[in-house]
Amino acid sequence: MKYYLISDNVDTQMGMRLAGIEGVVVHSEEHIRESLLKAMNDPEIAVVLMTETLVSKCPDLVYDLKLNRQRPLIVEIPDRHGNGRTADSITKYVQEAIGVKL
Repeated sequence: MKYYLISDNVDTQMGMRLAGIEGVVVHSEEHIRESLLKAMNDPEIAVVLMTETLVSKCPDLVYDLKLNRQRPLIVEIPDRHGNGRTADSITKYVQEAIGVKL
């Protein structure tokens, strides 16, 4: 079982390649969709890593695949500029979801 990276920048790809993870660099929504579907249909790939920037460009497809497919797992990773979340985003999420203030 392998990891596979779909990134929007070469720096992330190079870092992951040093760790033994292959992947592609894409920018357009068409290429993102094409690369993601190709990875989803590869039986050797267990985890697809995607930068948050790319997930935000086609969230409908990503969330549909996350909900309706068991394999591979799609994991959003921050890009080189950090993530777009606030520091307490997990706390806010829990508070909104179950109404408990942490």
